[in-house]
Amino acid sequence: SAVRAILAGTKQVKVARIFHVTVQSVCLWVKKYKDGGIKALRCKQRGRPKEGGALFPWQAATIVRILKSKNPDQLCLPFYLWTRQAVQDLIKNKYGVRLSRWTVGRYLKRWGFTPQKPLRRAYEQDPKAVRRWLEIDYPAICKRAKLEKALIFWGDETGLRSDHAVGRSYGLRGQGSVIPGTGQRFGCNMISALTNQGQLYFMVIKERFNSLVFIKFMKRLIKQSRKKIFLIVDRHPSHKSKITQAWLNRAENKKHIEVFLLPGYSPELNPDELVNQDVKSNALGQRRPKALEEMISDVRSYLHKRQHQPHIVRNYFLEKNVQYAAIKN
Repeated sequence: SAVRAILAGTKQVKVARIFHVTVQSVCLWVKKYKDGGIKALRCKQRGRPKEGGALFPWQAATIVRILKSKNPDQLCLPFYLWTRQAVQDLIKNKYGVRLSRWTVGRYLKRWGFTPQKPLRRAYEQDPKAVRRWLEIDYPAICKRAKLEKALIFWGDETGLRSDHAVGRSYGLRGQGSVIPGTGQRFGCNMISALTNQGQLYFMVIKERFNSLVFIKFMKRLIKQSRKKIFLIVDRHPSHKSKITQAWLNRAENKKHIEVFLLPGYSPELNPDELVNQDVKSNALGQRRPKALEEMISDVRSYLHKRQHQPHIVRNYFLEKNVQYAAIKN
């Protein structure tokens, strides 16, 4: 309207007074009109756009599908994780569209992606074997356990080190925290087994884990359980060695315990891995033992406490990857 008034012969000063703007603004509008016509006078959206980018819906859907199914290195991108820059390069390489990191971030938010700490998963893991375990093998074990009135245990072993530390420590800004402790390194091994009903058994040893140690632990389990035991473990060589198999196949042992193997390279399917994390983080991670005996004592004390907290043991089975094992047999 202001530009039309000027074109009709009204002076710029009068137009500025009528529209309550400065004369400079009126001059700018006239210049824009002369350079670009009416289109140049249209108001543009102000502020940062809520949703950015120049991707068509089908392009966005393809990018989302790639992010869910592939890793950057599988696409020959020089990244290990899906960062904003990695997604930026993916879009540029695939569609020739250049987007800023901020725009990529808004896209990721709109698609439901958030920055997360990734889980490690071995390339050697067979997805078909995992699916078979979840849909066929484990349900069959549960069915047998119910018929034979057996108790399902999940077992695992782990190494513990004196210099293991987790978490953070408060300190002055710009000055790193110092953890006092002995310069000597020592460690022990722990074997444990638990049920989804809250039972927990363990053994802490100084020697290396092998078939004989595994058999010793199974003998302890048999003594402590009144029911037959179905023990689910990973594919550690000691679990499937000739010595172990010979012991399991004896008639006097076979009626008390059977061992089942998880799919290869699938530690996330074993609830006992959460016991290992708990011990490393809370029994050792927050304090530094001065000697091996003190370390073993701390671990045993912590696990004894957990044995009297079946509700916490049952809570291990609430983790997403092991919820399948939470159903009581």
